[in-house]
Amino acid sequence: MATATVISAPPEPTLVIDADLADHYDYEVLIYDQSRARQLVAAVEIVSPGNKDRPESRRAFVTKCAALLQQGVCVSIVDLVTTRSFNLYTDLLKFIDRSDPAFAPQPPPIYAVTCRARIIGQQPKLEAWAHPMAVGQPLPPLPIWLSEDLNVMLDLEGSYEDACRALRIP
Repeated sequence: MATATVISAPPEPTLVIDADLADHYDYEVLIYDQSRARQLVAAVEIVSPGNKDRPESRRAFVTKCAALLQQGVCVSIVDLVTTRSFNLYTDLLKFIDRSDPAFAPQPPPIYAVTCRARIIGQQPKLEAWAHPMAVGQPLPPLPIWLSEDLNVMLDLEGSYEDACRALRIP
């Protein structure tokens, strides 16, 4: 079972860049939250091998994430697929003509990241909390933004451990 905690002071983003997402195509996958007037506020995307296997699959995943961000939805990507070396987070940044220096020159094949688009001053920005990962290392916590100033922390490591216990995996 996943656990998340509300924190009063979120961590600083690992990246803040100018990013106007309004010029990109809008492909919608909508999930409505009944308790919030059917408004989508966040999406956690777990990357599958199929998301990384072909250029068109990678493009569809990136386009979906960009569309969600364009709608003001917080998007978290958790990529544990080790059989394909593509990094969909860096592909997402390339899609909007940006990059994350922490993921250059060789982006890691596994990572976790939360992204959100927001206006700071009058400038559209993309904030990212990106974590390169390595096999055998603990999974990072990710902030999940529910509104402009309310977030919960997604405890990926705790969720993984809970799943292993439930499935009786040593």
